[in-house]
Amino acid sequence: MRDARWLPPAAPTGCNGARGATRTAAAAGEAPHRGSEGQGSLWMVLFATAVVVCGSFEFGTCVGYSAPAQVGIVSDIGLSNSEYGVFASVLTIGAMLGALTSGRLADILGRKMTMRFAAVVGIFGWLTVYFAKDAMMLYAGRVLLGYCTGVLSYVVPVFISEIAPKDIRGGLATSNQLFICSGCSAAYIIGALLPWRSLVLVGLVPCAVLLVGLFFIPESPRWLANVGREKEFHASLQKFRGRDSDISEESAEIKVISSQHSFHLSDNVDHKIFN
Repeated sequence: MRDARWLPPAAPTGCNGARGATRTAAAAGEAPHRGSEGQGSLWMVLFATAVVVCGSFEFGTCVGYSAPAQVGIVSDIGLSNSEYGVFASVLTIGAMLGALTSGRLADILGRKMTMRFAAVVGIFGWLTVYFAKDAMMLYAGRVLLGYCTGVLSYVVPVFISEIAPKDIRGGLATSNQLFICSGCSAAYIIGALLPWRSLVLVGLVPCAVLLVGLFFIPESPRWLANVGREKEFHASLQKFRGRDSDISEESAEIKVISSQHSFHLSDNVDHKIFN
């Protein structure tokens, strides 16, 4: 029988064993395994969120514009109180149209392209209000602004939730409501200092920043997975999680969810066709 003192030491188990293995790997010059979430750089997620919440800020400025602009518009354009009431309320008509089409646009065009389209519509809406000479031009511009906000109210929080890691998703998602309220407050405060046409230029700023900023951020990786753009999906997810992060686990999870989503869509289509 072999002497016990010549037997190799037992491998450590439990938490102490895991820490010992990590220390051993580090001593041997091997990098310990890191999880796929929380370890990479978050700067792209934060930057992308800062860009897209310009759409939320735009929503707020559109809602808050009508109150401080009332005296100036009524005086310069010659609207009655009832006509100005129409101007203030037609924003909701455009918003309803935007909300009805936003989901389909976001699924077909992608999240970024949909926000870019909404920003362009918003710019045209503000310019129409700025150059308005009568009530009909004011109404048309206000409807365009409503459509812009209706689309952005859907696609901005969806984009944020799709790019954010699980551990900070809830916190980043609240930035949508925060910037809606901030935009509304900014319109009230700045509107007390500027005439109504100058206030239009203030409303243009978040649209312009959103339009330009979208060129510098990746598309939503979850949307890319849904439409089968595999290479772009991996590149986008890697940018959002950091160059050195392991995205294999999260990538597999997104693919499973995407395949289930596609299956349910096709199942619903078959059900409608054959029933």
